[in-house]
Amino acid sequence: MSEDVYRKLQQQLDQYSMGYPATESGIEIKILKYLFSEEDANVFLNMTPKLEAPEAVAQRMGEPEADMAAKLEDMAERGLLFRLKKGGVSKYGTIPFVHGLFEFQVKTLDKELSEMGGIYFDEAFDDAMQFGVEHFLRTIPVQQSLDVAHNVASYEDAVEILKNVPQIVVTDCICRKRASIMEEDCGKALEACFMFGSMGQYYIDRGMGRVVSLEEAVQILEKCREDGLVTQPATAQNPGGMCNCCGDCCGVLRAINKHPKPVEIVFSNHYAVVSDEDCTGCETCLERCQMGAIDMKDDVAQINLDRCIGCGLCVTACPTEAITLAAKSEDAMRLPPASMMEQMMGMAQKRGLM
Repeated sequence: MSEDVYRKLQQQLDQYSMGYPATESGIEIKILKYLFSEEDANVFLNMTPKLEAPEAVAQRMGEPEADMAAKLEDMAERGLLFRLKKGGVSKYGTIPFVHGLFEFQVKTLDKELSEMGGIYFDEAFDDAMQFGVEHFLRTIPVQQSLDVAHNVASYEDAVEILKNVPQIVVTDCICRKRASIMEEDCGKALEACFMFGSMGQYYIDRGMGRVVSLEEAVQILEKCREDGLVTQPATAQNPGGMCNCCGDCCGVLRAINKHPKPVEIVFSNHYAVVSDEDCTGCETCLERCQMGAIDMKDDVAQINLDRCIGCGLCVTACPTEAITLAAKSEDAMRLPPASMMEQMMGMAQKRGLM
C-alpha cells in the first residue's frame, strides 16, 4: 500500500508544470518519502491545484473539519501545499515539484534532500526542464545592455516588472543554497529570487523571504548583474516571480546548457552581436557568458547563435563596447502569455495534458 500511495503521488505530480518523471533508480520516490508521510500523500492525492477551504476537503475525505484544517495548515507550513490567506480564511491547493515542493524547502533544506535532488535532476528532471523551459522561465536582457532604439516593451525590462508589482518579496535561491550545502556553489549572490502577489505573500507567511522596497530590489538586481547572473522571470507578462540564475548552480540553466542548441528551447527575443573592429580579444566575455556561447577566433570573440540566449551579460562586461544586443526579426519575436494561467495552459498543451 505504501509504495502504491507514493507512486500515485508521483503520477499526480507528473501532471503539473514541468512534470515529475519516474526514474529507473526510484530516486523520485525516495524524495517523496522524505517529504511526505503516507497520510500527507493521501491528503495531497485528494486535492487539486484549485484552492479550497478545509471544509470542502474534509467533506470529500470524510474527516472532521477541525482535524482537516489542522492537517492542511501543517502541510502548508512544511511546504507541501500552497496556502492563500484572505479575509481571515485560509484556502489550500496542491503544488508542482518545481516551482513548488522543492523551492518551498528553502528554510529547511539539508544535505540529504540536497543530495537526492542533485541525483534526481541529473537522472530525469533536467530532461523535463529542457522540454518545458520556454513555458516556465524566459530570459530578459539586463537593463544596461539594451539601446532604447530597440523599443523593448516593459515585459522585457526587469526593473519595469519590479515597478509594476505592489509588493516585492526576496528569498534565497534554492539552487545555489543546494549547491552550497553540497560544497559545489559558485559563491554568487544567494538572496536573489523575487516573488510577487499571492506567491510572495506565502513566502512571507512562512518566513521564507522578506519584503523589500523598490529601491532595494533594484540594488539586488544590480548586484546580480555584477555577479553575472541571468535574469529570468516566469514566462508571463505579469509574472509571479523572477529569478537571477547562474550556469553553475541553477537547475534551469544547467538543464538548458546540456541541450546542443539552447536557443531552440528558451523564450528569448534577443541575441549578441560582436563588432570585429572593436573587439580587442580580452576574453572578458568568455567568463561572463553562462551558456558557453562565445569562442575566440583570431583574437576576436565569436557568438554561437545556437547557444546565445540574449541575456546581455557579455554586453555590460565588454570594456570596448564591442558587443551589442540585437532584437530578433519581427517574425521571430514572441509575446509572453498575458497571465500565469495562460502560461500553465501552454505548458500543459505542449506536454499533451490538454
